[in-house]
Amino acid sequence: MNTSLFELFKIGIGPSSSHTVGPMRAALRFVQDLEHSGALTATSSVTAHLYGSLALTGIGHGTDRAILLGLLGEAPDRVDPAQVEPTLARIEASNSLTLLGRHAIPFTRAEHLLFHRNQMYPLPETPTHPNGLRFIASDAQGHELANEVFYSIGGGFIVSASEYEAERAASSPTSTRTVPYPFSSAAALLASAAEHTLTIAELLLANEVALFNTADLKINRPQQESLAHASPEEQIKASILTLWRTMQQSIERGIATEGILPGGLNVRRRAHRLAERLDNGGSNDPLAAIDWVTVYAMAVNEENAAGGRVVTAPTNGAAGVIPAIAQYYLRFIAGLPGRELSPQETEAGIIRFFLTAAAIGILYKENASISGAEVGCQGEVGVACSMAAGGLVAALNGTNEQIEHAAEIAMEHNLGMTCDPIGGLVQIPCIERNGMGAVKAINASRLAMHETEGHKLSLDQIIATMYQTGLDMQSRYKETSLAGLALNIIEC
Repeated sequence: MNTSLFELFKIGIGPSSSHTVGPMRAALRFVQDLEHSGALTATSSVTAHLYGSLALTGIGHGTDRAILLGLLGEAPDRVDPAQVEPTLARIEASNSLTLLGRHAIPFTRAEHLLFHRNQMYPLPETPTHPNGLRFIASDAQGHELANEVFYSIGGGFIVSASEYEAERAASSPTSTRTVPYPFSSAAALLASAAEHTLTIAELLLANEVALFNTADLKINRPQQESLAHASPEEQIKASILTLWRTMQQSIERGIATEGILPGGLNVRRRAHRLAERLDNGGSNDPLAAIDWVTVYAMAVNEENAAGGRVVTAPTNGAAGVIPAIAQYYLRFIAGLPGRELSPQETEAGIIRFFLTAAAIGILYKENASISGAEVGCQGEVGVACSMAAGGLVAALNGTNEQIEHAAEIAMEHNLGMTCDPIGGLVQIPCIERNGMGAVKAINASRLAMHETEGHKLSLDQIIATMYQTGLDMQSRYKETSLAGLALNIIEC
């Protein structure tokens, strides 16, 4: 177990974790490396080359915009979404870009931002991940100062070419992390929890405490200045609640906002209208809670599609599922009339939810993939559904075995789901798909908690099946917009 909760759940902006957040982080890292090597001030030009899925759907996913922001020194968790358009307009108007906000160079999209739509990988002799990009920095004489390849491997995670090869050789840069309860499979997770009489949430919390001072995690973890002298456990819990508040804000903005989503498909935002209908009598429907779950999920993904602030969970394209289920727990379970939980009990349930969901997400991240470009949407909405189902069981104080069962059921019924966004935009079918995934997570958790006997399929078997299914899937169904809905329904 090398991945942290705070790497799966990261505050960023839409519309895509792999195509927006990841490329922004890669561009930022490239210019930071230039600065650390002393080459920044000698740099006269920077050219970005995009390949594979990044080239084919990058415009619709905002990859070009993200790269410019990263070169400027912006980070996904710090950039102000309201300032993105004015900032990009200044670059276009001046034909220049200020690296890290300090060193200005000439920059035009046509010359310095190149989409290689006919080439799948930046290193064609070594097929790797389909989300590849290369940055080249040169001096005034045209001499190359730096040439680096990165891969955006899903959920906002990035690796350099050398790191990618190291991970494939099982010598990941994070392999030196030490935790008290390591696990590499669901079976090992259950066995360790049973041996030490821990819930999955308690086990992961202990691991997060051990990772608390890991340098690269400090960057991702929301900082709590008021708790600077609190224990690591208290700070971790507070940071989880900060992530949750950010998700709630995404729900609130999504419900409050009307209008047309950007990108050219003229997709109307629907969360506001659906919520209004529920508020005006629709809540008398016995399935109103399910309707609200759909609204919550769609609200987040409409915010994501508009380039707003969201939390990868575990990706941006699937960012609505987990907050929708957490809000369902808060409103329809913890707040059930006559059976209301205390604020302390509710908060504890939310923390159990996120810790458990993260443990499940770690299994997918380390044993399969959370990248739509690699395994299709089963690796995005499918994984989010599995995480949410297990997390909801934990919030309801279900057993570790019920958590594993719920996560298995949820993915079992997402196997084979393609990633074929129309127009390369994270809108159709992505927004509705989050609502469907959230409802499916509730069903999976209820099935698991009503079961009194064992089940035939294990979560480990389902994860392995999902990954193999993704590898077998034709690449045109994996975030290239070359098949499926993207090809057969080109006008909406």
